[in-house]
Amino acid sequence: MKKILAVGVHLYTSMGIVPAFVASLCLFSGNGKGFLISLWVAVFIDATDGVLARKFQVKETLPGFDGGRLDDIIDYVTYVFLPCLALVRFEVLPQEYSWWALLPMLASSYGFSQGEAKTEESFVGFPSYWNVFFLYMYVLSPSPSVLLGFLVALSILTFIPIHYIYPSRTRWLRKLNVSLSFFYGILTAILCFFAEAAWAERLAMLTLLYPVYYALASFVFHQKMKQREAEAS
Repeated sequence: MKKILAVGVHLYTSMGIVPAFVASLCLFSGNGKGFLISLWVAVFIDATDGVLARKFQVKETLPGFDGGRLDDIIDYVTYVFLPCLALVRFEVLPQEYSWWALLPMLASSYGFSQGEAKTEESFVGFPSYWNVFFLYMYVLSPSPSVLLGFLVALSILTFIPIHYIYPSRTRWLRKLNVSLSFFYGILTAILCFFAEAAWAERLAMLTLLYPVYYALASFVFHQKMKQREAEAS
């Protein structure tokens, strides 16, 4: 029974490629709403498969299959590759700056290849949330200079080994982090469905409170991690 459940979890993880495929079709057809919703579904699968994997002890039950590698492959497609293509396809990034979309792709290629990109409690380096970046750029339509500024800054942060909160794993403020992530997920789902609505910009600005909290909390958590490492040495 354990092996059946473990295989089921891996199959669930692999289902993340389905919304990735749908999102690709939406890119071809220029369907912004469908693209955003598809990526949200991919994030939902990614946010829940790890919990299931730990609950059913998948790694111990099927040690010959690397679920983490499968997860990383799908994550790169849905968190990095497709959102960066979308910056160009939906002209969020002006045509003359199209090649800048390669920067986060290259940076995240490095990030995903690092053996310590994830610890038991945190992400190390910017966690390649380019799908979230695209959502805000798509809805808020900032000036090219603002967009490029954030794109370059976040790409650089990929190479800086700061510990970022991993909501489902970080023990520090775990209940608060999970609760806030849950409500943020609901609000961003609404934003994806109604990205073209007149009130979408106001909702987007409201939901930015969570990324601000996430950044500040991660900074504090990073300091705690460095202190813990110093005490251990």
